[in-house]
Amino acid sequence: MNTRTAHPRDAESITRLVNAAFRPERFFIDADRTSTEKVLGLLQKGKFLLAEEGGTLVGCVYVELRGKRGYFGLLAVDPARQRSGLGKQLVAAAEEDCRSAGCRVMDLTIVNLRKELPGLYGHLGYVEIGTLPFPSDQQANQPCHLIQMSKPLV
Repeated sequence: MNTRTAHPRDAESITRLVNAAFRPERFFIDADRTSTEKVLGLLQKGKFLLAEEGGTLVGCVYVELRGKRGYFGLLAVDPARQRSGLGKQLVAAAEEDCRSAGCRVMDLTIVNLRKELPGLYGHLGYVEIGTLPFPSDQQANQPCHLIQMSKPLV
């Protein structure tokens, strides 16, 4: 497994992977999770760490530095490779990237309708710290909000 930082030319591959990995969210939002334009926009603010196997993109995570806090999101693993530990490896890579940049805390947000996610991230040391409104640019078919979770990196 090779891990590297994404380049703008990777935006289409990242988009395909994220949209495939986020298909379980189709029960509350009937749209792709992201677009190439959104990925390119995110690359202006942060970076994507990519996991490749045999030259094929199999996982990614978005990482952004926010002062002494790091943020990760859009954690995506090829559906055929989910539950293999790759997601956990990508979270660890994101945490190390932020830790080495001087961040003391790592943040993430998840949608409350994905009931399995708080426990998954809880096992990685994250705790719930608050809520946020669901993004207005995404049209959910039922009421929902985001759960904020954090973990100390020191």
